[in-house]
Amino acid sequence: ANFAIPLLGPFFQGGASVSMFYAYLLGFDIMNAIGHCNFEFVPRWFMSIPGMKYLIYTPSYHSLHHSRVHTNFCLFMPIYDHMFGTVHKTTDTLYEKAITGQSAPKTAPDVVFIGHGTNLVSLFHLPFMFRSFSSRPFEPKWWLAPFWPLCVMVMFVMRIFGKVFCSDKHRLRHLKMETWVTPAWAIQFFFKSQWKFINSKIEEAILEADAAGVKVLGLGALNKNEALNGGGKLFVDMHPNLKTRVVHGNTLTAAAVLKKIPSNVKEVFVTGATSKLGRAISLYLAERGVKVTMLTASTERFQKIHDEAPPKAQKLIVHATKIEAGANCKDWIVGKFCSEKDQGIAPSGTTFHQFVVPPLQEFRSDCVYTDLPAFALPVDTKYFKTCEMTMERGCVHACHAGAVVHALEGWDFHEVGAIDHTRIDQTWDAAIKHGMVLK
Repeated sequence: ANFAIPLLGPFFQGGASVSMFYAYLLGFDIMNAIGHCNFEFVPRWFMSIPGMKYLIYTPSYHSLHHSRVHTNFCLFMPIYDHMFGTVHKTTDTLYEKAITGQSAPKTAPDVVFIGHGTNLVSLFHLPFMFRSFSSRPFEPKWWLAPFWPLCVMVMFVMRIFGKVFCSDKHRLRHLKMETWVTPAWAIQFFFKSQWKFINSKIEEAILEADAAGVKVLGLGALNKNEALNGGGKLFVDMHPNLKTRVVHGNTLTAAAVLKKIPSNVKEVFVTGATSKLGRAISLYLAERGVKVTMLTASTERFQKIHDEAPPKAQKLIVHATKIEAGANCKDWIVGKFCSEKDQGIAPSGTTFHQFVVPPLQEFRSDCVYTDLPAFALPVDTKYFKTCEMTMERGCVHACHAGAVVHALEGWDFHEVGAIDHTRIDQTWDAAIKHGMVLK
């Protein structure tokens, strides 16, 4: 209310206007926001203009009023502080340190996780787009539909000028963590013509992380697609001297899928069976006495996985080329899109254990659908102000959690390419030890 007092003068003098009121209030709010943004951005060249430091305050100038209280009183125009001697002696020094980054030196994160856009309008789920929207699990809202043309335009601009960027920062105990984003949307990963561009951006991010001293870099979702880069193996082969450990995190993803399967299950039906996850899950279960029917059209790929298993487990791994082979099995492990017709083949009471992205549309009310593998991070994780796509705040996809576990354990190896299914239990135990909770 006090700041509206200047409006009374022109009002009582008969010189007030609605446009003047709006201009004053808008200008006031902008200047007030600048002073309280707690981020120094006013450029040095501007402040070096003779007399400017007496006419316009900066965020660092006003921050001293809040931290030292009895100083730098002036809002907007420091000239009065200079006139009455209330300017803090460190004002100019703090400005120089803040504008050059010396007051808060940027240090490399310990863990970086690289995601990518999904739906085109997921652009607005970035924290610097709509903070309130990004603080809730992502869901394409009807009011976002008019923004599709803008999203398409941004996609094309990012295709030409984009690079991997940081979208969020977190902390877990001694670990500084960041989430980076590839300048690509899910639809682009399905066009082979886009693979070179996507891989080049991921490679740039890996090299940047390595130069900065990042310990672990996790590849999320389609960034580690087998056809795209062999689950990250391409980058490790290209740069054998990387100090940063590249991690696809799928060992923990496999563990998360397996832990939701009841221990008394004797038979499973696996779709997407020759993928990284399908292979690891099939071998793990067969070695523990579970009959595994693997659905794949490729005899060669099936045989290769079959031959990896010990002789005793090989007898439990069965090849199927048609989805009807799962008609009598009540535990489906789904790593590939399943239509309504396909799901209709499963018997009543079937549980669909999913690792397919996007998750299945739930057509069967008489069946159970598990959630995609995810973990709630330990309770002492800090600064999760936004949601990781469809997850609740503080929850991450299993592959993201896998990268964090890799860093917490201090493992000094890359986790790329095929999943080492013999490490699934060890990875699970490490996640639980560090306070991860399966969702």
